[in-house]
Amino acid sequence: MKSCMECTPALRAKFSVFAFFLLLVLGGCSDPATLGLELAPGNNQIGVFYKEIPLDAQVVLLDSFNTTNAGILIVGDEQDPYFGKTKSTAYTRLHIEQGTTRPTSVSVLDSVFFNLSTVSVNGSDLDKKKKYSVHLLSKPLEDTLYYNFSKLPYQASPIAELEIAFKDTKDTLLKTPLNSVFAGEVFAKLKRGNEFDNLFNFRKYIPGVAIVPREGDNATAGFSLGGDTGITFYYHNTGDTTKLKYTITTFSSRSFNGIESDRRGTPTEVVRDYQKSYSTGNIVGMKSGLGLALRLNTRPLDAFLDTLSGVVFNQVTLELGPIEEQDKGQTPISGMVMKFIDLQNRVLLSSINQAELHLQGDGQLQVISEVEGTKVPNNFFPSSAIISYDATSKVQRVGISSYMNALYKKELQRKDLLLYAITPNTGDDFKRSLRQFKVNKDKVKVTVIYSNTK
Repeated sequence: MKSCMECTPALRAKFSVFAFFLLLVLGGCSDPATLGLELAPGNNQIGVFYKEIPLDAQVVLLDSFNTTNAGILIVGDEQDPYFGKTKSTAYTRLHIEQGTTRPTSVSVLDSVFFNLSTVSVNGSDLDKKKKYSVHLLSKPLEDTLYYNFSKLPYQASPIAELEIAFKDTKDTLLKTPLNSVFAGEVFAKLKRGNEFDNLFNFRKYIPGVAIVPREGDNATAGFSLGGDTGITFYYHNTGDTTKLKYTITTFSSRSFNGIESDRRGTPTEVVRDYQKSYSTGNIVGMKSGLGLALRLNTRPLDAFLDTLSGVVFNQVTLELGPIEEQDKGQTPISGMVMKFIDLQNRVLLSSINQAELHLQGDGQLQVISEVEGTKVPNNFFPSSAIISYDATSKVQRVGISSYMNALYKKELQRKDLLLYAITPNTGDDFKRSLRQFKVNKDKVKVTVIYSNTK
């Protein structure tokens, strides 16, 4: 049998094509980039090609970023050489259930705790203690919208504070004693005051709380709203050993997360105006809570498609990464959609129902027909393409083959993309965390495997 080096050029080309498909079927974990820009150049008899298309990425600070009733109280203080110093303070009302049995004149207070139900932890050195303090608001939350730049005044002295080393625990109920003087005052009101007669009176008495992180802890915790976050009074009645309790919760309570950002001396210091695109050097990044997003210039796709004739796209992938290394306790943004935007970074809306337009996932309809038969982009959010994070390769990746075919067939007009941290399953991460990631601009690209059909 002849060695491969002794084969004819035609035979070697066939062998190259066979090897390529063998890699696709049996070596799915291999990186197509190792195959080169074109398979068997000059000799590819069935016309299967590979192309990398770099995309320019810029940073956009989102405007009017509403964090009201996000469902999670985000409390954290983080430092990063790219993003600078970011602090998140959670503000929430408290809630009482009317008709709940209250302590009486014969009731004796045993203990009082402020509880925080932890649902997420993200940060550095999680084996070291992180501190959180709870402060009474000096001004109540109003029935209005609050944004990530909003804040409310609160009393300097905390009514409760705790320290905890989370280590590998990301979901736990934290309990800390309430300030004894404040606890005694509230318990006295509970027994005989009208402050607990109804919710209106109660919120005049206790307008709400701010939960504040300790500076320099470099960690962020998410606390859930509801029956497990709030104040619990434990008491008994004189002459009776039965243990009783009364709870003040955050159930059905208006809340918001206020973000403070100091980017001085960092690459993102240039990012000052909302909705504008900024270059931050070789590295670009996204950060939830702060509302720092990425804009992708997709113009190179037009230039590439203009060179093609009679092709079909077998596999098209948008990739960002590998992302920059993070500390062990840091989880990067791991779910994003791609919104179609105009030159001013405004999200484009559907002509049917004014809903935001998102790039749709592979196998989904990219365009739909209106009543008059005019085709318009599909705006069904649950079928949006989702950029997912691969922890092994450290790459943010999504398939966009159906989208590329729609562009090629001129069913869609190409638009630039805004990456936004939200998914139909997990919700709006921009409102629910301070997660982040950074990536070198040279590692933002579209990879294309396509075939000739003629």
